[in-house]
Amino acid sequence: MAQDLEFEADAEGADGAAATVWAAFGDLMAGVLGVVVLVLAGVAVLQFDLAAKLQAEVRQREQAAQRLATLEQALAGPLAEGRVTLADGRIGIGGHLLFAFASDELQPEGRQLLKSLAAPLRAYLAARGEILMVSGFTDDRTMREGSTRYADNWELSARRALTVTRALIDEGLPSGSVFAAAFGAEQAIASNADPAGRARNRRVELAPMPRPVRTPAAAPPR
Repeated sequence: MAQDLEFEADAEGADGAAATVWAAFGDLMAGVLGVVVLVLAGVAVLQFDLAAKLQAEVRQREQAAQRLATLEQALAGPLAEGRVTLADGRIGIGGHLLFAFASDELQPEGRQLLKSLAAPLRAYLAARGEILMVSGFTDDRTMREGSTRYADNWELSARRALTVTRALIDEGLPSGSVFAAAFGAEQAIASNADPAGRARNRRVELAPMPRPVRTPAAAPPR
């Protein structure tokens, strides 16, 4: 009888141990399953973010291509005549077409060219709600000693950009849709080691860009 009771106790102990093991195993599997679910959820989120970014990039490229095509159409005449260039949405005009060497006075040929650009640019900017940045550039040669007209290339490029800006406004571009910027000898597009390269660097660029969004100023504390 005692042996039977001892056997039953051993059996109950074994069953309890097994139950404990299975409970621990179940907890472990539940934890593993939870980790797997979290990993899968994270992968799904990453895939969704990646797909959204790819779609946004595709839209941006499509918009850029459409923007370039619209600009090319607006400037078809000057582009075909070789009087302007168009690269990355920037309209380039050789300095020799606009100004005499080391001068910011607009030449008749340059004024006529800007007049031909004003109407298509005005229509393009109005249709897209954009503004036009007029940028002046020079080569890297310093101003001649004794010259009192310009302090340096920064001033020369600034005056040329302002001259073109004012000419475009005179030809009908709204003053609130155009502004001037100066870069001096910075951002060269060719080597300044030879005359041909320096001539390319002396230029004015017209770049349509999104109009800045103005946010209302915060009210002062009372």
